[in-house]
Amino acid sequence: MGTAGPRVAFLHGLFGQGRNWNQIAKSVSGPEQADARCLLVDLPDHGRSPRSEQFSYQGYAAAVAATLADAAPGEQWTVVGHSLGGKVAMLVALLHPELVERLVVVDIAPKDYGTLARFEGYINEMLRLPLDEIESRGDAEERFQESDPGVKAFLLQNLRREGEGWRWQANLDLIAADAAQGSSSRIAGWPTMADEVAPFDGPVLWIAGGESRYVKDEDSDVMRSLFPRVRQLTVKGASHWVHTDAPDVVVAALRRFIGAD
Repeated sequence: MGTAGPRVAFLHGLFGQGRNWNQIAKSVSGPEQADARCLLVDLPDHGRSPRSEQFSYQGYAAAVAATLADAAPGEQWTVVGHSLGGKVAMLVALLHPELVERLVVVDIAPKDYGTLARFEGYINEMLRLPLDEIESRGDAEERFQESDPGVKAFLLQNLRREGEGWRWQANLDLIAADAAQGSSSRIAGWPTMADEVAPFDGPVLWIAGGESRYVKDEDSDVMRSLFPRVRQLTVKGASHWVHTDAPDVVVAALRRFIGAD
């Protein structure tokens, strides 16, 4: 969306889709949609993008880089990524710096988080849903056991009707298999090769949720080693889903960062 201005690509988190950034992107593009040209990306194994046989951050970064290069040959982007998408965005900047003018990382750090334990309850509930018995989306919502209505809606956005039946649009089998690896999870991890490449020398905005535990004080050193021009913004009262909890703050920060204001 948008007809003029700098190019901005948005990358979502695990189980998300590009359209999760729709309202933020619309606001960043401005009231006349002339302040920025925004692209909402479905990462591999999510949304309408192809599925992978094995998870790889390098593979995800390569797919995003190819998408950006095809969308605007010879131009540079501001790449915005949340959580999983934030790690992918960092790798795009490190491995394909010719494509990236600016980088925005939302509530994630370049480190190994150990396991996907925090997602296992969601994964198990998605696997438990009997897709061959569901009669309607309302039926699926009633069967799906999740007390947080926002989380339930977020996860069930992946449910798609296919003919007379239903399927998960996200590659649930791949994600579940990765989570089952425990501390060997690649999604929870961080590729060591990223620490061996040259630092990204462009401007970086690091947005953290004040109530989130994903970004800690001790993460600053490694972040600055890879991204020397990083500036951190901590949004008070915001959880891991900073752009959902505080959209106005995130929009204002993004517009300032890309020079739209």
